[in-house]
Amino acid sequence: MQRFIPILLTIATFFSTYGQEMTYTCPPCGQSCDTLTFHEGGICPHCQMMLRPTSEIKTIAFYLQDGVEILDFAGPLEVFSYAGFEVFTVTKQEGPIKSQGVLKIQGDYTLEDAPKADIVALFGGNSNIFFEDTLLVSWLHRQTDSTQFFSVCTGALALAEAGLLDDQSATTFHSTLDHLETNYPKVDVHRNVRFVDNGRIITTAGVSAGIDGALHLVQKLLGYNAARKTAYYMEYEYWQPDNGLILYEEPVRSVYLSKKELHSFAGFYEFTGPEVIELTLDDRGDLWAVIEKNQFPLFHEGKDLFSNINAEPVRFIRDEQDKIIGYKIPDQDRIFRKIK
Repeated sequence: MQRFIPILLTIATFFSTYGQEMTYTCPPCGQSCDTLTFHEGGICPHCQMMLRPTSEIKTIAFYLQDGVEILDFAGPLEVFSYAGFEVFTVTKQEGPIKSQGVLKIQGDYTLEDAPKADIVALFGGNSNIFFEDTLLVSWLHRQTDSTQFFSVCTGALALAEAGLLDDQSATTFHSTLDHLETNYPKVDVHRNVRFVDNGRIITTAGVSAGIDGALHLVQKLLGYNAARKTAYYMEYEYWQPDNGLILYEEPVRSVYLSKKELHSFAGFYEFTGPEVIELTLDDRGDLWAVIEKNQFPLFHEGKDLFSNINAEPVRFIRDEQDKIIGYKIPDQDRIFRKIK
C-alpha cells in the first residue's frame, strides 16, 4: 500500500465518527439484548451470537445524474447495502433519469428535498455536463458542515468544482486525470491507484474501482471482518484491502493475529458425522474451512475466538502446553478434536 502521512496533517479534520471508541451489538434475535451496547467484541452473553461492530454512520446519499455509469454506482450500492447502510438516491429534479441510455431510475429525492446524509456519493457518466451544474455545486456546499464524501470515476470532478478537493489528494478515471490536474491545480492528483482516502473524502479510479473504495470504507467504519464478509458475499475475489493511498494515520481498533500465529489453527478437525473439516490459510492470511471441496471463511474475532459466515461463534480450545486441540460451536457440548 502506498502510504504517506503529511507532517502537517491535522487529525482534527478527520471525519467525526472515525476514531471514536468502537461499540458492538448482537444481530437482531428478538430478545432483550437487541437494545444493549457492548464495548468489547465477542459473544453476546444473552443470546450467544457474535457481537458485531456498530457505527453512527448509517445513511448514504447517492447523487445520480442523467447518463450516470451503471457499475459506478451499482457496485458500491451492492457493497453498502449488504454491509447494512441505508442508501437513498438523489436526482437533480423530479422524474426518471436514464443510466447509460438503457436503465431508467426514479430517484428517491431531488436536490431540493433530499434529507441530510452521513455520506454523499457521486459517480461518473455524462461528466462533461453534470459536474459544472451550479445547483449540484450549491447542494454540495450545503453538505460540508458534517458530511463525508465518496466519489467514483469522474464524480471527483464535481467535488473539485465545489472546491472540496482544494489542497487534497485525489484520483479519478484514467482518461480524466489530466483534465483534473490541469483545470484544478489545487488538487494533488494521483495516478495508478485504486482509491485515495484523505480521511473525510474518498475518491476512486473508474468503474470497478468503486467497489474497492466502497469495501475500504466498510472496513474503515465497521472493521476488516465486515468488509471481508461483504466481498465474500459478492464473490469479489479481486479485493485487495491495501490497494489504495491512505493519507492519515489509522487508529488501531482491533489486534488481529499475524499469519504466523494463525498457522496454529490450520489442520484437520473432526466435524459432524464422519466428515472431516480442513482449516487452511490463504496468501493474505485469512482462515478458511474446507468441507467437501467447498470453502467457507472464518473470521477472527479475538484470541481463540472466530465466527463463521452465519455469525455463529467458533471457539478453539488449547491444552496445558498451549497447543490447539480442537474447537467448540454453539449447541454442542463436545469438543471437535484436531486430528493433525
